[in-house]
Amino acid sequence: MTAGQADTPPSGADAVVVGAGVIGAAVALELARTGRRVVVVDKSSGVGHGSTSASSAIIRFNYSTWDGVATAWESGHCWARWAEHLGTVRGPGLAAFRRTGAVLLDAPGSGTAEAVALFERAGVPYERWDAATLRRRIPGIDTGRYGPPRSLLDDAFFSGPEGELGALFTPDAGFVDDPRLAAQNLADAAARIGVRFLFRRAVVGVLRGGDRVAGVRLADGTTITAPVVVNAAGPWSGGFNRTAGVGAEFTVGVRPLRQEVHQVAAPDHRADAAAPEVYAAGIPVVADVDLGTYLRPGGGHLLVGSTEPACDPKEWLDDPDLCNPHPTPSRFDTQVTRAARRFPLLRVPNRPTGIAGVYDAADDWSPIYDRTDLAGFYVAMGTSGNQFKNAPLAGRFLAALVDHVEAGHDHDRDPLRYTGAHTGVVIDVGAFSRKRPMAEGAASRTVMG
Repeated sequence: MTAGQADTPPSGADAVVVGAGVIGAAVALELARTGRRVVVVDKSSGVGHGSTSASSAIIRFNYSTWDGVATAWESGHCWARWAEHLGTVRGPGLAAFRRTGAVLLDAPGSGTAEAVALFERAGVPYERWDAATLRRRIPGIDTGRYGPPRSLLDDAFFSGPEGELGALFTPDAGFVDDPRLAAQNLADAAARIGVRFLFRRAVVGVLRGGDRVAGVRLADGTTITAPVVVNAAGPWSGGFNRTAGVGAEFTVGVRPLRQEVHQVAAPDHRADAAAPEVYAAGIPVVADVDLGTYLRPGGGHLLVGSTEPACDPKEWLDDPDLCNPHPTPSRFDTQVTRAARRFPLLRVPNRPTGIAGVYDAADDWSPIYDRTDLAGFYVAMGTSGNQFKNAPLAGRFLAALVDHVEAGHDHDRDPLRYTGAHTGVVIDVGAFSRKRPMAEGAASRTVMG
């Protein structure tokens, strides 16, 4: 039994967190650090078994808004000091941040110009690369401009390039080598200060006392009373909101979206002497909105995912539990062939390899970290696809929100401002409001944020 796991539900707590993914575990840890008795409930069999386990766990800083960049930059320092963030010592049982750097190809719609201005404001180190530098620094890359992304069935897919691409490089980016372990690390840290975890327990009801939440009811009929409930249920978060009777006031919706991430062998460039100094480092994280894909290295392989280009149909789900967990040949061929267009030495296997999971996708690909109109009921939702990296701050945002709102602060009228302990950046938590206005073009944003 994992430390802090409970065989029987406690009758009461100060806060109940629904969902034991990386976001829920981070929220539980930070709530417990404020002195609250916290219980986490999840229908799965362990920590991080949902969307977290399907995450590519990329740590990058390019977002289209100041608060997105600032949150990612502050969170990146938490990952780089992971043992310190957890309040423990370094050891083999901790997930590791791999600093590979990240390249954002400078294609139309990539937002590199906007990102540079935000990087300078936040203090994020970056380099601008032209096509020649890109070829020199990344082995085997084709710098051709092929966009916009097209379906493999489009006759123009294999047309030649129209010019070349440069890139925006951030040396401090990278990835976390084991996303599920990272969530477990957060849960273990939470358990050490008293958080209890209940697995294989489904929440089927929300208790009310007057005009505020009073706890949750489980499928076996037991109840846990609590004045605070946090919805961190990932793809099930929209359904849990409906169970609680909240969400009518939200201007931003969330929906479960099936997504695939594929794994292929990394191309071998050792015989190429063009730039031998870079081969030991290998390929960094590459975000390629020109072709509609991204790649990240790991263990001699590349993970290949989609940036959700407009030409690809979205696989929305009514019920996350009905998700096909296996990669499909059509999506595999599409994503890996796009990656092979960028890296011609990449081989496309005949059989699809990888995993499929379900995203909790918001309309504008930005999360909702907020209170709701039901007093005591909070949400950390719409997080899948690009918020794994921000889990450390998601936890701190929710803990600060609960502290302030429960003490009478009106976050809707006077949004909380959070100052990063590592970077000093000031983040308007109201940017993640459930009632935020949908900016023009926001609904057409991609998972890149």
